[in-house]
Amino acid sequence: MSSALSGATIDAARPAPPEGRRPRRTRRTTPRNTLGRASGLGLGIAMLWFSILVLLPLSAVVAAAAEGGWSRYLDVLRNDQTWAAVSLTVTQALVITVVNAVIGTVIAWVLVRDRFWGKALLDVIIDVPFALPTIVAGLVLLSLYGPNSPLGIHWAFTESAVTLALAFVTLPFIVRAVQPVLEELETDVEEAAASLGASRLTVFRRIVLPALTPAIAAGAALSFARAISEYGSLVLLSGNKPYETEVVSVRVLTFIENGNTASAAALASVMLAVALVVIVVLDIVQRRVSRRW
Repeated sequence: MSSALSGATIDAARPAPPEGRRPRRTRRTTPRNTLGRASGLGLGIAMLWFSILVLLPLSAVVAAAAEGGWSRYLDVLRNDQTWAAVSLTVTQALVITVVNAVIGTVIAWVLVRDRFWGKALLDVIIDVPFALPTIVAGLVLLSLYGPNSPLGIHWAFTESAVTLALAFVTLPFIVRAVQPVLEELETDVEEAAASLGASRLTVFRRIVLPALTPAIAAGAALSFARAISEYGSLVLLSGNKPYETEVVSVRVLTFIENGNTASAAALASVMLAVALVVIVVLDIVQRRVSRRW
């Protein structure tokens, strides 16, 4: 009641606007969900560029695959050689993604939290798989793990060669996704938990891991998508043996060389669907893990 009286008193004390002059209108602010001209122009340019590079090519591939109907997909997947390539590619990509999630996080932790001689050099070398052409990477791996291996390890033209090549080309993804998050993560909470008697494993599991989970999931999604599409490093190293070391990218190229473009588009769209499913699953997992902890 007193606040209402005080508000009325303040309103009464305000001078009334002169006659013939309209009261000043309050300035209308633009709602936060409304784009301005500059933002709208930027969004339009971004969507146009994204459509030209991604949406239109993907739509063209799906349209070419859909011309034969569902029977086209069934015929492609029922082929024993194609199914063997799909199984090998997806299985190896999943294995490498899990390995990268662990090893990549460890490498990022070492680069951020530890100090040692050669740290800057190691930080640069991590990006070599990004900069190195994949066919050159295949040649390097073949010279080290091929028939004339100086290490005595002969993995070329075997299933292990596929694992090795995928591990090489996907190494930086999780490292570079987790590293900036670790750099921005404050250590005060970790020190407080340690001072209260929490072990290092408990501190990592309850404090650090929930903060790193979104970055790990994002890096894992990129790692998996890169692995199922790899071609260059496998051409020389795997030998492209049907039913043994032939991957999906080589199988798609075989369809195209034989003039079977529709089957190549169908297989490509199937792998696109697999990649999207894995990305969505990883996103759901990281959200649930973040909420749980």
